[in-house]
Amino acid sequence: MLTIPSELRQRFQQYGQEHVFAWWDQLDDARRKELLDQLQALNLEEIAKLYERRAERFALPDRNRIKSIDRMDPDPAAVQKFQALGVNAWRHGQVAILIVAGGQGSRLGFDHPKGMFRIGPVTQKTLFQIHAEKVLALGRRFEISIPLLIMTSPATHQETVDFFAGHQFFGLSATDISFFCQGTMPALDLATGKLLMEAPGRLFTSPNGHGGILTALVSSGLLQQLRDQGIQTLFYFQVDNPLVDVVDTVFLGGHLNQHADLSSKVLVKETPGEKLGLFVLVDGRLTIIEYSDLPDDLARQTDANGLLTFWAGNPAIHLFQLAFLERITRDKHGLPWHVARKKVPCFDAAGQLMTPKTENALKFERFIFDAFPPALSWWLAPMDRHGEFMPLKNASGPDCPETVRQGMSNLAGAWLERAGVTVPRQKNGDVAFPLEISPLFALDAAELAAKADPAWRIDGPRYFG
Repeated sequence: MLTIPSELRQRFQQYGQEHVFAWWDQLDDARRKELLDQLQALNLEEIAKLYERRAERFALPDRNRIKSIDRMDPDPAAVQKFQALGVNAWRHGQVAILIVAGGQGSRLGFDHPKGMFRIGPVTQKTLFQIHAEKVLALGRRFEISIPLLIMTSPATHQETVDFFAGHQFFGLSATDISFFCQGTMPALDLATGKLLMEAPGRLFTSPNGHGGILTALVSSGLLQQLRDQGIQTLFYFQVDNPLVDVVDTVFLGGHLNQHADLSSKVLVKETPGEKLGLFVLVDGRLTIIEYSDLPDDLARQTDANGLLTFWAGNPAIHLFQLAFLERITRDKHGLPWHVARKKVPCFDAAGQLMTPKTENALKFERFIFDAFPPALSWWLAPMDRHGEFMPLKNASGPDCPETVRQGMSNLAGAWLERAGVTVPRQKNGDVAFPLEISPLFALDAAELAAKADPAWRIDGPRYFG
């Protein structure tokens, strides 16, 4: 029979958290081990300090410290140089791809990992398959094996691994794919700071945010593994955007030319209220401010040309140098924790499930963009909104399956038109029929143009694969 280690019991008593053992005698050994594993992983000193700071709120820096990002005009003279640098990095196997895929499709009414959602306009391919085929096509183009890292969460990990295995990893080698799970943080009772229990003998925990990627890369051994493989750059994006341009050698080459610690794609914000985090400079350092934190008058501020002063939106497409990530993760304090007040169902001391009607808990997350200010050098690259950004977020309205599929069809139509093919369009400019181009058929418009026949007729749904 498992017993509670005396040192562990004393530590939890010291921090006033001994209630976690209240149901010990009622648990079988499997559930006791689960609880011990949870408890031994906790840093109670850190948790106590976080609770002490519970009243702190995000403080926007003084307005005179915040500067907008200068608008960027493409430099045609640099494009060729950047492309050469980007192609060279791919050919020499210096780049790995990381997909953030820890979320479930709850807002879509889909109780599975969001990457399993079927989004292909014609084929109904899943997000996972579309991204995997891009990586496969990229590897074939440059005749290399590209390491693919997929960050999951405790809620999505096993189902994601099983999904890839059940589909033979979509043609990729299983040895080239690494699944790693982001960490978790326990929730605390808002009034007392006590650890909340999801069930007798089990803490209530939640994923520790996309900033948890950094600690997870270290704890999983993947950061060192990538270094041993000769990887120098990590291409980071989120699973819900099927239009991510993984073969953008200009983006990669510009990043390398700048000797940047990190680089990001930048989206021109269309309206003051658009829900995009914003790249700004704070004391000259690259920083992202959440759209909800930027004062309304700054969000609406315009320049002499009537354009938004704070315009540089964050679509969460980044390049990180491994050396920079190693430097960040060596900091014993790591990225800061962000505190959120939430309603969390939990078990009380009597073993009764409590369903709160008001906020009763504190949750803690880390954000990847808190790694940006320490960067000594960085580069931002403007992007084509309609060609690279169409995130799947909602069951209806903006960013819903219908709009994402139409965006994918529109991009396919634009590529076909560039290749000389006539594509019927509706009055609003959308293509008239669902169109889909497999990454294995063409990874970009140039590759499609090399294969296309201007005589092709588009008179209904069409798949090129």
